[in-house]
Amino acid sequence: MQTLAQTLSAQAVNASLTQLLFTLAETSIAISGAVRHGALAGVLGATEQENVQGETQKKLDVITNDMLKDALKADATVRGIASEEEDYVVEANAQGEYLVSFDPLDGSSNIDINSLVGTIFSVLPAPAGEFNEQSFLQAGRKQVAAGYVLYGPSTMMALTTGKGTQFYTLDPDSQTFLLTNDNVQITPDTAEFAINMSNQRFWEAPMQTYIADLLLGKIGPRDQSFNMRWIAAMVGDVHRVLCRGGIFTYPTDNKNPAKPFKLRLMYEANPMALLVEQAGGKASTGYETILDIQPTEIHQRVAVILGSANEVDTCLSYHDIDYSDEPSID
Repeated sequence: MQTLAQTLSAQAVNASLTQLLFTLAETSIAISGAVRHGALAGVLGATEQENVQGETQKKLDVITNDMLKDALKADATVRGIASEEEDYVVEANAQGEYLVSFDPLDGSSNIDINSLVGTIFSVLPAPAGEFNEQSFLQAGRKQVAAGYVLYGPSTMMALTTGKGTQFYTLDPDSQTFLLTNDNVQITPDTAEFAINMSNQRFWEAPMQTYIADLLLGKIGPRDQSFNMRWIAAMVGDVHRVLCRGGIFTYPTDNKNPAKPFKLRLMYEANPMALLVEQAGGKASTGYETILDIQPTEIHQRVAVILGSANEVDTCLSYHDIDYSDEPSID
């Protein structure tokens, strides 16, 4: 099996980006250790703080954020960072070539029940000139690398540098990431969907109808049975899609009209969309391709529909229908 270093060399990834990806990989190995110690290290439970989105921070949210921030600030290739747990962007090194956005511990609400969590990251080129939040506001297609590390029964990394999507598995003996799938491909068709059904009454009409048709199975217009899977951690649900196909969606809802979207564009939707597209899938908000969105602020949220290409297209076809004369479901 090839190591991460050997694979990046074979892809002709330049030295500075390789160094940055090593920093992310090495820090994720340390995070994996912190996660696995769990209650033994007293790192479970919530703090008394909230992040910029008004969400209560878990102890490990803060710990893993600091681990990544410190490691990236010490890396000379990094111009600045943006994190779910930071109110503002953080400047690193004046000569750095890259900007890194990350969710240090996606799915942290799962920590206390010993379920799946992970780290998601996105790497953008650093523009010349003054460093500020505007530096990060680049469309997802500008990403030079994106990935996640899943802390499960084994620690796995999904990574793309624009040359397909690869899986690496952490060898617990050598503490090295080894290439275990050099060309991840999402099946174009699927019989699995992932969505938080508890929000059903708050969805827009297109998603209401689409999911209702899936639930009808063989007696409905799709003439096919579908299974629902929901891990409640984007990193886990997207990993399943990359492994065996499927569609994952966190759609627009009106539960809180001031916050119709759940997932963050810069450090959740964009990196996952790039991984999915590089594996042959599609990623949309329902109305526009995620990677083509021009961001307006660092913590911007969007709706997400991603996964098997044909099933995403089917879901999007429901969004092209005029539901204005139909009664809403609430």
